[in-house]
Amino acid sequence: MKNLTRRRFGKTLAGTAAAAFASSSLMRAAFAQLPAASLLFPPNFLWGCATAAYQIEGAVSEDGRKPSVWDTFSHTPGKTFHGETGDVADDSYHLYKEDVQLLKNLGVKVYRLSISWSRVFPDGTGQPNDKGLAYYQRVVDELLANGITPYITLFHWDLPQALPGGWQSRDTAKAFGDYAGYVSGKLSDRVSHFFTTNEFVCFTDIGYKEGRFAPGLKLPDAQVNQIRHHAVLAHGLAVQAIRANAKAGTQIGLAENATVYVPVVESREHIEAARRATREGNAPFLTAVLEGKYTDGYLQREGANAPKVEAGDMKIIGSPLDFVGLNVYTPEYVRADSSAAGYAVEKRQSSFPRMASSWLYIGPEVIYWAVRNVSDIWKPGALYITENGCSADDVVAADGRVEDTDRVMYLRNHLTHLHRAASEGYPIKGYFLWSLMDNYEWADGYSKRFGLHYVDFKTQKRTPKLSAEWYREVIARNAVE
Repeated sequence: MKNLTRRRFGKTLAGTAAAAFASSSLMRAAFAQLPAASLLFPPNFLWGCATAAYQIEGAVSEDGRKPSVWDTFSHTPGKTFHGETGDVADDSYHLYKEDVQLLKNLGVKVYRLSISWSRVFPDGTGQPNDKGLAYYQRVVDELLANGITPYITLFHWDLPQALPGGWQSRDTAKAFGDYAGYVSGKLSDRVSHFFTTNEFVCFTDIGYKEGRFAPGLKLPDAQVNQIRHHAVLAHGLAVQAIRANAKAGTQIGLAENATVYVPVVESREHIEAARRATREGNAPFLTAVLEGKYTDGYLQREGANAPKVEAGDMKIIGSPLDFVGLNVYTPEYVRADSSAAGYAVEKRQSSFPRMASSWLYIGPEVIYWAVRNVSDIWKPGALYITENGCSADDVVAADGRVEDTDRVMYLRNHLTHLHRAASEGYPIKGYFLWSLMDNYEWADGYSKRFGLHYVDFKTQKRTPKLSAEWYREVIARNAVE
């Protein structure tokens, strides 16, 4: 019994011995004998945390940095919660050494941070800002000195305001390639992993179609599709520029919040429906990047609104990657049906559980299916969970503690399902928890807390929550209990 994993044990119960374990007391006794190693992760699995520049740095006008679209958007009345901005955020620009110690105390080995494009190229193009680059060199050096490996995201939504037309302009994609080549060339002597972009849909559709994020526009479908195309083209140009400028052996990928489709039942037909939905539901972004083409279904659905593609674009967009990063939060459930698509997305009930953020529905199996669907369809050599975490209504108790048991519940359940993916041999290499600390949560301002550490935004005091203690134990044991 002691040598059985929980999955194998479950199969045993499904056999002829099931009746013998019908008693709940016998069942509890049987599971009590299982070793902690039953949820042990691979020996070289990487545990980390993630943050983004505009959400933590502050110092928006220091050392030559110029505004990004998020500076402009957040200062526009009515666009963010209570008009809150990232002007100060966590003041990590000045407190980065303290924040590195938070990471070290957790025991993480990797840290995903982003670079502010307008801190390095204040005008988006042209002359680089030495002081801006020097800041990131200091952060990287501090991480390495503390045994933490930096993984750098080159674009996490904070587009330089100075770029004419923003993502509506094809020139922005070219400018991003130049920026990516420059930064990777300067940092790849110390940084071996670069993510090009973070979450296409958030800076394209939500920014230019829905208007809830910067720059706050509501454009027609034809223009939005062209913006999407410029975004994936920017990614491809960045991949090529990093290959050309970075140190040999530098690893390149992207961090994408692909829509994750979960089969309503784990039967052959519903699993196949989830695969179909994954490929077609992510057609403008992840599918285009990993296949180097737009699906026929996407082009047919968009018709005259489909993006205008120039010769050679799709080859650039499909530039080979070393790994794929997946930001995973909430599921969409699908079932097989007789339609041409072969699947239907289930409507979510009003009673479906969620965390503090209205969009963050709880379905921990989502992380398993994110890994499995992407692996089964595109077979990447390596996968990382580049974000996973949740908002919670955290409160500091009289004794100074923050008992975020709901976040621990959310994380434990997700990591249990991630373990399933690892145990089945999918190429999952690491996990970056979102987020290291409470920060500026975009249009939600400071009203939503995602961090392992509670931040008093008036004093900038960082306080570890219960979830930080829990995550430290997971890392130390390389296992989920």
